[in-house]
Amino acid sequence: MHIKFCSSCGARVALKAPDGDTRERSVCIECGVVHYQNPKIVVGCVPERDGKILLCKRAIEPRYGFWTAPAGFMELGEDIAEGAARETLEEACAEVRIGRLFASVDVIYAGQLHLFFTARLLGDYAPGDESLEVRLFDVPEIPWDEMAFSSNSFALKKFIEDAGRDNGVHRRVISDKRSTRAAGSGLPGK
Repeated sequence: MHIKFCSSCGARVALKAPDGDTRERSVCIECGVVHYQNPKIVVGCVPERDGKILLCKRAIEPRYGFWTAPAGFMELGEDIAEGAARETLEEACAEVRIGRLFASVDVIYAGQLHLFFTARLLGDYAPGDESLEVRLFDVPEIPWDEMAFSSNSFALKKFIEDAGRDNGVHRRVISDKRSTRAAGSGLPGK
């Protein structure tokens, strides 16, 4: 995305590679400020209790009415684990104990990085303002064909495959919009 006006002085910007840089950036033609545009970070978790996974049915676009693990954009002033816990509180009115980072999804076309943690659901839950419904699912009940985003499906599948073991951070790259919808095939081999 190319910006048109400088946020420092209001002058027009041009797309060019600043001195010493190899990429074109939005550069102010008057004051020379370089306006860097970097990926946004989405943080979330897979809350689990007694072998069941907490999912939220979206009450907002994009993908209204589809299911997700609680996740959203990181805020300034918080670390990634705090952001994942905050998003769970906002979307599912639920407190969690954040575990380890286990999945990373680069959503190249959207300029986003999605990071997922394991989490232990600590108490009650209810729909927050961004959720139509919040529910604990046994693994065979997960609505794979109704998942909102393929990054969530990937994280859920890896969480299930890991079965509580630390198998490091699983990584996926989504480079174009055609592959963003959730793959409805369920777990691999099923």
